[in-house]
Amino acid sequence: MRSADAMTVDDILAPADVVHGLRASGKTTLLEDLARRAAKSLDLDADTILGALIRREGLGSTGVGDGLALPHARLETVRKPFGLLARLREPLDFDAVDERPVDLVFLLLLPTAEGGNHLNALACVARKLRDPDTAAALRGARDAASLYASVGARSPSNV
Repeated sequence: MRSADAMTVDDILAPADVVHGLRASGKTTLLEDLARRAAKSLDLDADTILGALIRREGLGSTGVGDGLALPHARLETVRKPFGLLARLREPLDFDAVDERPVDLVFLLLLPTAEGGNHLNALACVARKLRDPDTAAALRGARDAASLYASVGARSPSNV
């Protein structure tokens, strides 16, 4: 991984951790599904991940506006920043700051021992996904591979 100030989405997101057309009936069920998927990828406990995400959401919604949510949490069991990108089949209420429904979700799990590095990871993802061209490409993606490519990550053949 590059230094914290040069962090890119490639450092955080793997092709296997991109979901296209995810269905969820609400914010809690979405977080449960994302926690299960992250737990499988990281070989961690889904309930631990979910608990951390829910505690973070209790501080204020991570629905940042423009249809984007960036749920995130710090966990002692996470060794490096981990991302999971999902485009929802149907937008849902996520208590976003602009009160608009969310259709793009980037889950970010961060180590507790990273100091300020977690802010760099969060800023990297937020900057990328809030770019209007990137957001449009993500919403136009037809499958997980094109979703991954749209976020500016390397193609799987280059990973």
